[in-house]
Amino acid sequence: MIPPLSQLLVYLAFSSGDLKGRAVELAKRLSLSLYRGDEEFDYLLEYSDAGLALVPSVAKGFGSIRCDFSTGEHSHRRHYGGGNGQAIAKAVGISGKFTPSVLDLTAGLGADGFVLATLGCNVTLLERNPIVHSLLADGIERGTAAGLYDSELGLIMARLSLLQASSSDYLQVLVDRLTNCSDDSESASVQPDVVYIDPMFPLRKKSAKVKKEMQAFHQIVGTDNDSDALLNNALTVAQYRVVVKRPAGAGFLAEAKPSYSLKGKSTRYDIYTLKKLPG
Repeated sequence: MIPPLSQLLVYLAFSSGDLKGRAVELAKRLSLSLYRGDEEFDYLLEYSDAGLALVPSVAKGFGSIRCDFSTGEHSHRRHYGGGNGQAIAKAVGISGKFTPSVLDLTAGLGADGFVLATLGCNVTLLERNPIVHSLLADGIERGTAAGLYDSELGLIMARLSLLQASSSDYLQVLVDRLTNCSDDSESASVQPDVVYIDPMFPLRKKSAKVKKEMQAFHQIVGTDNDSDALLNNALTVAQYRVVVKRPAGAGFLAEAKPSYSLKGKSTRYDIYTLKKLPG
């Protein structure tokens, strides 16, 4: 479940006066206070010229977390990631003849969604946590701006759409709409080709091996204890398949055995097939 922000000391900050307006606006939206410079804090959400970042207190021992699609790891994977041969591409069913639309129920900072958009998918990203959503929205905004000078990146960013929403509520709306559809063509307009679920799972006992970013996200987001309940409606909504990303040694979501799995060293994709892919 999502821990209330009141359980953490989080403030909005800005590095220069021309960013104050954005900080004030986001502080109001998230019901957070502006940082005056002398308060103790767990995290700052700080606007700088580089964008919005989640900045931990020095005691936490790791650096800022920022969503950036135009440089670094995202840029490297975009250019050298292996294309349709990547496990995630195989899991969602991308081929030379078919590029599915994808509903990503648990977007986080959009890493998997960006990979899928890079491979040609139109991806709807859902993120319910207000802090994570704000970081992702800022990353998409800056990525879109960078895309004005990088046509390839611009096309990728145009394939991403972001909503702040509860996945369970959003799925229920789609289920209700499908129930009221009068024919198959109307149903197809409502349904995504693929529903993708990557739940936040509990930290491993050997927590020293866990990335610092993941430790921060567990504090901000908590674990997705309600993720099991998503599967049934996801299977109702998807046209072709539901894909669930899991740690390699984890059990199946909702203890439901998939049609098949693609296994890697640390990650497994469980694929629940509904009907044959086109092509």
